[in-house]
Amino acid sequence: MGVTMDGTKQQRRGNTRQRIQDVALELFAEQGYEKTSLREIAEHLDVTKAALYYHFKTKEEIIVSLFEDLTKPIEELIEWGRKQPHTLETKHEIVRRYSRALVGAEPLFRFMQENQATVRELRIGDTFKDRMRDLRDIFIDPEAPLVEQVRCVSAVFTLHAGMFLMQDLESDFEKRRAAVLEVALDLITRAHEGARGGA
Repeated sequence: MGVTMDGTKQQRRGNTRQRIQDVALELFAEQGYEKTSLREIAEHLDVTKAALYYHFKTKEEIIVSLFEDLTKPIEELIEWGRKQPHTLETKHEIVRRYSRALVGAEPLFRFMQENQATVRELRIGDTFKDRMRDLRDIFIDPEAPLVEQVRCVSAVFTLHAGMFLMQDLESDFEKRRAAVLEVALDLITRAHEGARGGA
């Protein structure tokens, strides 16, 4: 079962583990994490609870596995970014890659947005914060004025906001994503130039 996003389908392999992840995430999004039981997930998959337990013993295991799978491109991006020179071109490439990674992880990020209290209680909450700090650190020039550091961080949150706050605007998904990306790139450019005294 594919995860739908804005009328398009995210392609995922059809193995049982990923089918469980997809169905669980859909149910968590529809009725909330707390109100969804493992039994319901098994029923929607038309498998026994024992078959579900073979892959996942708890709902948290499902969410953690989703987080690890869907944010792997972000983790790889952070590792790549740490090895690059601190140039404007590198920062632009990081923003572009992060924008693409968010598309792949959109169902998970939506779950996290709509279930913030639950996420805080689960271990993915701390892991996500650490990942966001790591992402921030590859963008920011530590010696830059504070206002330029804020611009860098704002570029990341612009990409996040574009995913959630602009869904009901009258334009297709790709046009919205391109517009949000343009604003994020502009923020990074201004921050980079401001950190270097407008050079």
